[in-house]
Amino acid sequence: MKRTLVALFLTLIGSIVAFGQTTSAEKKSTGNDEAGIKKVLADFIVAWNQHDAKAFSMVFSEDADFTNVIGMSAHGRAEVEKFHAPLFASRFKDTDQKITDQKIRLVRPDVAAVDAWWEMTGAKDAEGKDIPLRKGLLNFIMTKERGQWLITVMHNMNLPVSP
Repeated sequence: MKRTLVALFLTLIGSIVAFGQTTSAEKKSTGNDEAGIKKVLADFIVAWNQHDAKAFSMVFSEDADFTNVIGMSAHGRAEVEKFHAPLFASRFKDTDQKITDQKIRLVRPDVAAVDAWWEMTGAKDAEGKDIPLRKGLLNFIMTKERGQWLITVMHNMNLPVSP
């Protein structure tokens, strides 16, 4: 009977230690994942502000789906680049965009739902007139591919600007 209790006690202690190690590893992974996702957001903004369609497209997966604020879309990294190149050369060539807030939720170890609130200045309308400050929300599904986070789905929406 004593042996059984000792064995049970040791098994219980081993389980508690193992649980603590798993939790610690998960927290480390989550921290690394969050840093990787934030890097994607930072690279997204740098490429946008440099008006570099190629660099902008590189934060997207090969099979990404992109939808802009008016519902126009592009499928695939090459199409995202093709879609943005003329805009970066015209209406958005003087834009400055920043992310003002973000929310990251790991859905699975390799899938994240990300919301990023943005502000942009310097945009022009179709006639070349200045557009005042714009605010919006980017909704991303990001996936981790070969250890790297990339945007797989992106939806963009404008938000009202307070006077």
